[in-house]
Amino acid sequence: MKVTPGASRTAIKGVKDGRLCVQVAAAPEDGKANARLLSFLAKTFGVPKTALSLKTGEKSRLKMLILPPGCENTITSLEQR
Repeated sequence: MKVTPGASRTAIKGVKDGRLCVQVAAAPEDGKANARLLSFLAKTFGVPKTALSLKTGEKSRLKMLILPPGCENTITSLEQR
C-alpha cells in the first residue's frame, strides 16, 4: 500500500504497480496519518479498527497491513476501479 499524508481529504486513489494508493488527510507526525489510515480502512472494509494493524512501514509511505479474513472482496473491487 502506498500512503500519501497531508492530503485535503482521505480517499482511495486506485491501484498503481500492484499497490493500493490512499491519500490521508492527516499530518505524518506522531502517528496521526497511520491512525487516520487505519480508521478510514476499517470503515471502508466494515471491520473494527482493532481488526487492522500495520505489519511494516510505520514511518514510511509504503506500508503492509494485516487485514482480517473477508476483506478480499473489497480489495478486489477497489482494484477493478
